[in-house]
Amino acid sequence: MPYSNVSADLIWEITRNQNSYVVARTGAGPLFSRDPLNLTNVHTRTHAGFVNDKALGIAPGEKGGVQVISKKANSANKPAARSTVTYGRNKSGRKTYKAVANQAAKAGYRGDLRQAAVARASAIRRSERTPKPDAEKKLRGNAAKRAAA
Repeated sequence: MPYSNVSADLIWEITRNQNSYVVARTGAGPLFSRDPLNLTNVHTRTHAGFVNDKALGIAPGEKGGVQVISKKANSANKPAARSTVTYGRNKSGRKTYKAVANQAAKAGYRGDLRQAAVARASAIRRSERTPKPDAEKKLRGNAAKRAAA
């Protein structure tokens, strides 16, 4: 959405109250965002991916794993030019987190995005795990004594 002749601050001021990414709930509390390039899902100027020239997004992969979506400054007004890198689910968690952190750091994205990107990748990996079976309930007290006798 950002055009080369329009500043990101102006775009934010125009669209911050009315855009398709805002999730407004009744009552007090923070506004949330569904922006795919917003790592924290909080509707703020610093995290809004559609406004910033350089943005980073983390999404679950189609066949498991993690997708890293990056928006570069030289193609900010071309949404189709976003690059996507997928880290498969067969890769270990630490290798995935290191790759995500390196991509955020070495490509010149803001420093605070690195920690948010790793946290998002970690949450996605955690959600893909198979749940542990419930532990068998142990008998305690008089019920255990009766079962032992």
